[in-house]
Amino acid sequence: MSVKVETVETNKVKLTITLSAESFDKALDGAFKKVSKNLQVPGFRKGKMPRAIFEQKFGVEALYEDALDMLLPKAYMDAVAETNVAPVAAPSWDIKQIGKGQELIAEATVAVKPEVELGQYTGIEVEELSTEVTEADVEAELEKLLQNHAEIVVKEGAVENGDTAVIDYEGFKDGVAFEGGKGENHPLVIGSNSFIPGFEEQLIGMTAGETKDITVTFPEQYHAAELAGAEAVFKVTLHEVKTRELPQLDDEFVKDLDREGIETVADLKADLEKTIKSQKETAARNHVIDTVVEKVTENAKFEIPTEMIDSEVEQMVREADQRFQMQGFNLDLYFQFTGMDMDKFKAQLRTEAQKRLSYNLTLEAVVKAENIDVTEEEVDAKLAEIAQAYGRELEELKAQLPSLAMLKEDLKVQKAVDFIVEKAVRK
Repeated sequence: MSVKVETVETNKVKLTITLSAESFDKALDGAFKKVSKNLQVPGFRKGKMPRAIFEQKFGVEALYEDALDMLLPKAYMDAVAETNVAPVAAPSWDIKQIGKGQELIAEATVAVKPEVELGQYTGIEVEELSTEVTEADVEAELEKLLQNHAEIVVKEGAVENGDTAVIDYEGFKDGVAFEGGKGENHPLVIGSNSFIPGFEEQLIGMTAGETKDITVTFPEQYHAAELAGAEAVFKVTLHEVKTRELPQLDDEFVKDLDREGIETVADLKADLEKTIKSQKETAARNHVIDTVVEKVTENAKFEIPTEMIDSEVEQMVREADQRFQMQGFNLDLYFQFTGMDMDKFKAQLRTEAQKRLSYNLTLEAVVKAENIDVTEEEVDAKLAEIAQAYGRELEELKAQLPSLAMLKEDLKVQKAVDFIVEKAVRK
């Protein structure tokens, strides 16, 4: 096999692959064995038709597709390895010469990973976030804690924002009740925005036993097409109003939390302060990382092939579907609830896909520029961390991994992040 590579446009190359007549004829032999195995032709037993008769009856061209399927995938992989190109999508093929007893000449045109021209990537200026814990921070966390342990109690008087209204309701469009628009004894938290816009606000001021007509307009993108953008009237009866009653913040409340080593309000505040401090330090670290990586990427020059973005979007769709399935959900249900379809969903993901690719390409360029590498000890340490997280034995995990190449590349990229963050100028 011989291969010639040439650039046909930015981030796209053409590999001209030439295979010997002998190798193509051998592939034709294999294709005939495959095709003839199940061939039923009058005058011959199944699978026993002679090759010469087959070619006379159907033509040798009938074997070309199967022969190409046998030859081209391996030839393409060998050509990629020989030329060191980095494809980011499947190739498109153009067969330039094909025939029994002839060399096979095929052209594979493929999008490749772009070359990145780095700009400034050290000395990036970044403003650090404060990690100081204020009294207001602690009080806010205490409020959340009290809210989480609040009791829901029936209250007298009118509905207010934040209350839970227990209602019966039925919706009508043009005076006719519509499907799915009826509920009984439904607890609705005012301010949760879980109903149609404008519905919850009109409950404010109602008292138990009161009935009221509420007029709303459905959103233009509502999932039920017959109601999208339509005006509707809901007949609502309020049965009771409930509110959240917060517990008293005292040592008894703290003891009921049953947190190890925390017995008093003072203990609780000290623990919350420690937790908030840790969270702020993590947020500050992430802010520096995100800012530096973003600025280094902005300083770099490259053009991402459309095919590469398409491939990343497909990967993100698969990731989203896996997340939904883990929650007992799926993409089809998501589309029904949001009024979205696959094309709109992919369009929504496209900007994030381009951002992810931009960051990765830039960091890979930093790896190359700084000759960043990883040691076997670093790989083993990461594997040990993964094994511990999943309750696996290290050697067992190693044996099941087909290759450590991807892990090594991930570790190099992480070291590139650490490098540009270390070289950043904090303000």
